[in-house]
Amino acid sequence: MTDPIADLLPLLIGIIVFLLCCLAFFGAAETALTSASKPMMYTLESEGNRRAALVNLLLSRRERLLGSILMGNTLVHILATSLATSIAIALAGEAGVAYATAVMTVVVLVFAEIMPKTFAIRHANPVALAIAPVMKLVVTVLGPAIHAIHLFVNTLLRLMGAQAPQAHNLEASMAELRGAIEVHAAPVEVRQERHMLRSILELNDVEVGEVMTHRGNAVTMDCDLPPAQLIAAILASPYTRIPLWRGTPDNIIGVIHAKDMLRALHGADGDARKLSVSDLASDPWFIPESTTLLEQLEAFRKRHEHFALVVDEYGTLKGIVTLEDIIEEIVGDIVDEHDVALPEVRPQADGSYIMGGTVTLRDLNRDHEWRLPDDDATTIAGLILHESRLIPQVGQVFRFHGFQFEILRRHRNQITLVKMTPLTSQQPHPERA
Repeated sequence: MTDPIADLLPLLIGIIVFLLCCLAFFGAAETALTSASKPMMYTLESEGNRRAALVNLLLSRRERLLGSILMGNTLVHILATSLATSIAIALAGEAGVAYATAVMTVVVLVFAEIMPKTFAIRHANPVALAIAPVMKLVVTVLGPAIHAIHLFVNTLLRLMGAQAPQAHNLEASMAELRGAIEVHAAPVEVRQERHMLRSILELNDVEVGEVMTHRGNAVTMDCDLPPAQLIAAILASPYTRIPLWRGTPDNIIGVIHAKDMLRALHGADGDARKLSVSDLASDPWFIPESTTLLEQLEAFRKRHEHFALVVDEYGTLKGIVTLEDIIEEIVGDIVDEHDVALPEVRPQADGSYIMGGTVTLRDLNRDHEWRLPDDDATTIAGLILHESRLIPQVGQVFRFHGFQFEILRRHRNQITLVKMTPLTSQQPHPERA
C-alpha cells in the first residue's frame, strides 16, 4: 500500500510554500500600513489616488485592520506548521516533529517575518499602496468574525475593570505634531522650515509680553509739543505708527500714523501750524500682556489693525506689539532699510558668542538649536538675573544650563552686553560661579 502523504508530497509542499507567501504578505501588510506616511496618503487621496483612499480607509478602522491581519496570520501560520509537521512525521517518524519545528522556525522567521517586514519598512508608502486592495478584501471577508471577537474581548476587559481609551484630543494631536517635527533630523537647507513649523505650533503657548517691544525701547511722543516739532520728530522716526501721550508717558491718548499726518499736512499746504496732530490720531488699543500670540493674531485680523499697546494687570503700559512681531516669531527677523539695528549675536573665534542683554531666549533657541528655558525670563539678561538672584557686576561669571555667562557691560541696573560660552562635557557645571 502506498503512503498517501508520499503521493501528495508535491501538492502539500506547494500548499506550504503558498501559505508561507501568505505569511510574508500579512507581515509586510502590517508593517507597511502602520508605517505609511499619513500626510502623503491624504495628499495622494486629495489628488484622486484610489489606492491612497483605500489606505486611509483601512487606517481609519485600525482595530479591524489589525484584527484581520492577526487572524489571517494566525490561521495561515498554524495550517502551514501543521502540514509541515505531518509531512515530517510521515517521512521521519516521531523525530519529524523536531525536524519540522526547526525547519519551519528558520523558514518562517527569515522568509515570512524578517525579509518582508524589512522590505516593507524601507518602502512603506509604495508597499501600502500596492497591497491596499487585497487588504480591503481580506478585511471585508474577516470583518464579521473580527467584530464578534472585539465584542467578546471588550466584554472581558470591562469585567476586569479595564477602562476604554480616551478620545484623541487636541493636546495629544499638537504633541504628536511637535514630535514629528523634532524627531526628524533636518538638514541645513530645511532647518528654517522646521523652525517655522515649530513656531507656528507654539503661537498659543507664547504671550505677547514675551515678544513685545518694551516701553523703554518704544518710541512715544508728547502730543503737546509744537506741531512743527512733533511732525519733524515723527518723520525722523523709523516707525510709521507712533503712540502719543499727554502729561505722562503712561497716559497714551492715541496712535498717529505717519501717512495720515502727511496726508493732512498736504491738505494744509505744508503749514504745520494748521494741524492738530492729536486730532489725527486713532484711538489706542490696549491688550493684556497675558494674551497669547495666536489670540492676538486673530484679533489683528478681525480688527484690521497692526498695532496694540500692552498693559499689565494694573493698567500700566508695558510695551508695544505689532503684527510684524508675531510674523517674526514664525519666519525670523524681518529687517528693512528703516529698521533700527538691534543687538545681534556675534560668534567669536573661540566658540563663544557676544550679544546684547536684550537678545531673546526664543531667538537663541530657534537660531542655534539650544534649549535655554524661557518660562521665567524672556531675554538673556533676564535669565541671568533669574538664575543669579542678584544684579551682577561687570566681569562676573555664571555657569548654568550648560553655558558660561560673563557680564561685559552694564548700564545702571541693566545688563547690556554678555559673553556666552557653551560648556564642554569636560568642564564642571556648577549652577553659579
